[in-house]
Amino acid sequence: MYKSIIILGLVSAIFAAPAQEETTPIPILKMNHDGPNPDGSYNWAYETGNGIQAQEQGAFEPSQNENEGTMRVQGSYRYTDADGTVYEVIYTADENGFQPQGAHLPTPPPIPEDIAKALEYIAAHPEENNIDAPKQ
Repeated sequence: MYKSIIILGLVSAIFAAPAQEETTPIPILKMNHDGPNPDGSYNWAYETGNGIQAQEQGAFEPSQNENEGTMRVQGSYRYTDADGTVYEVIYTADENGFQPQGAHLPTPPPIPEDIAKALEYIAAHPEENNIDAPKQ
């Protein structure tokens, strides 16, 4: 009886396992790359058989201090969703972080008019922002 319970458990586990889907490899139609080069620059691009396209280039820009600098990157990628929608993202990345742009990406709501006026006033009167300035 004990053996039949174990065998029954194993058979149940086998049938409960998810079926593996067959996948067809997607061909790479184009592929280019250069670098990384001694100056820190590089670039790459590829396109696949299912319409995915991506490209990126980057370069290191040294600052006045020999030991510092910034890596600046620009690139894009594009693909088609299962429902036929084409998505494209164009991006930059530098000392200000990753900055993507795309028609499908959310955007912040507009600044309310009263707050915009207050920000303009603050920018036009920087002397009032200085808490160390002598009061008159």
